[in-house]
Amino acid sequence: MAAFLANIGRGIKKSVSGTSGFFRGSVQELKKVRWPNRQEMVNYTMVVVLTVLVLALFFFIIDQGILQLVRMITK
Repeated sequence: MAAFLANIGRGIKKSVSGTSGFFRGSVQELKKVRWPNRQEMVNYTMVVVLTVLVLALFFFIIDQGILQLVRMITK
């Protein structure tokens, strides 16, 4: 029974030290990141918004085409 409890204690200790090591490493990696400045962020946001709009328009046109095909078939 004592050996069993000792193994549980070792497992918990490993788990806690592994978790804290993970967060320490994460903080170190975040310090290495080059964060975009305001202008870059505006540019990136505009690219994303434009891409979403173009794709939405593309899929709308495709959807309307399929709708017309279905209407022609079902007439």
